[in-house]
Amino acid sequence: MTPPMDNTSFSSDITTVHPDIFQSHILNRLDGPTLASAASSTSHLRRLCTEHHLWRNISAATWPSLNDPLAAAIITTFPARHRSIFSDSFPSLHHSPPNLNPTPPPPPPPELISAVDLYYKGKPVFSRVIKTETHKGWFLCSPLWVDLLDRNEVVPTPLKFAQTNDENKLLNHLDENLTLSWIIIDPTRKRAANLSSRRPVAVRRHWLTAELQVLYAVPMETVQCVVKVTCCGKAGGAMHVREVSLTMEDTEGRHVMGKDSVVILQDAMENGKRKKLDEVEAKERFEKFSIVKREIRERKMRRDKAMDMVAMLVAFAVFALLFWFMAFAV
Repeated sequence: MTPPMDNTSFSSDITTVHPDIFQSHILNRLDGPTLASAASSTSHLRRLCTEHHLWRNISAATWPSLNDPLAAAIITTFPARHRSIFSDSFPSLHHSPPNLNPTPPPPPPPELISAVDLYYKGKPVFSRVIKTETHKGWFLCSPLWVDLLDRNEVVPTPLKFAQTNDENKLLNHLDENLTLSWIIIDPTRKRAANLSSRRPVAVRRHWLTAELQVLYAVPMETVQCVVKVTCCGKAGGAMHVREVSLTMEDTEGRHVMGKDSVVILQDAMENGKRKKLDEVEAKERFEKFSIVKREIRERKMRRDKAMDMVAMLVAFAVFALLFWFMAFAV
């Protein structure tokens, strides 16, 4: 029986292999998580696995939007360039903002960069990078709402808009095959985060317009980021994407203002955990947030109804008192 090989002998054997062979025939075939695991094996492998071109190729293959000149220029300013952006953006973001933060938030960046990729069956069908100016008054005093597409712009897809009897089949097909990544980048603090659940958390048809809405969400305790993809088309014809938007809402269903959303996003980028999230867990987190939101809304409605009842009783009592005074006090 051959004795097990310890780390020292394994490391010595690896160092005898030429680095070019490792990088051209082995390391460039690995995905990001596997490459990161290999880097933690030995110091020699760590030196090989941290080569910039490996992470640049992996990032570009995972998120084609990062090839955009604007995104590429910003990534070069990160401490480890593409390795930093991959570490920040993969996998899913998990964050619970503290209720009390003793330190004041950092100054907001003058702009945030969004790098967005839409995939069908794992293949990219649309990629775009946009810049959102966060120092303007309209952004600070308005709810966070980032539109990826122009008003009259549509994006073609290889899908067909379903006939009525194929409704459930189409919804399930979108749920299984239409994935999305929305990376938000802070160029000032050199941090990033992925605000999409990757797989949809809900697919539904709008009750009024009959358009299909595919939702991706990342809950963060008291708020959640929601990316909505709206698909349109005629029954039996080609399906087009006419809207891709990012919003942030709280547990009362209100949209978070731009100024507050930047503070939350900065904290999430700096302190949020990156954790692998399966489809079931993502939907459960979204449903849990939706239940909390619904319960808060129902409590508020009951409270408002009770206040209305009290106001009606007080008004009735005042009216009765005035009537009694006018009728019997004279």
